[in-house]
Amino acid sequence: MSFAHQLRPGAVLLSICLLAWSHNASAGVEVFTTAGEPVVNVPSSAAVVELDAPARLDARLSQNLPADPSRAKQVLQARMNDPEWQRTLQDYGQLYQGVARAWMLGVETVPAVVVDSRYVVYGEPDVERALEEIEQARGDQR
Repeated sequence: MSFAHQLRPGAVLLSICLLAWSHNASAGVEVFTTAGEPVVNVPSSAAVVELDAPARLDARLSQNLPADPSRAKQVLQARMNDPEWQRTLQDYGQLYQGVARAWMLGVETVPAVVVDSRYVVYGEPDVERALEEIEQARGDQR
C-alpha cells in the first residue's frame, strides 16, 4: 500500500550540481524506479530515472572484454576512439545525476513518485494514481 508524505530536506552540497536537473523535471514530477519495477501512466512532462541504469551501462561497456588485462585495456582503448564514446560519457553523467538526485531527496524505495521535491508516494507503479494521492494529501493539509 502506498501513501503520500513529505520528503526530508536533502543535502545542500549536491543542490548546485543538480540545478540543471531541476529544469528537466517539468511540472515538478520525478519518477524513480528500476528496470525491475516498471511504472505506467507517466505524464510526458515527468522526469523518469531508472536508478540501475548506470550499472546496466557499465555491464554493456565491459561486455566481451578479454580476461587478459593488457588485452582488455587495448580493447577498451579502441572503444574509446569510437565517436560513440563521447555520447556514452554524456550518458554516464546524466544517469549518475539522476542517482544523485534520488540520494539528495532521500528516496527510500522504488517506485517513488516525487512532486515539487517535497511530496512522495512509494510503491505505486501507476504514476497517475500516485499523483492523485499526493493531491489528496495536499488537500488534507490545507
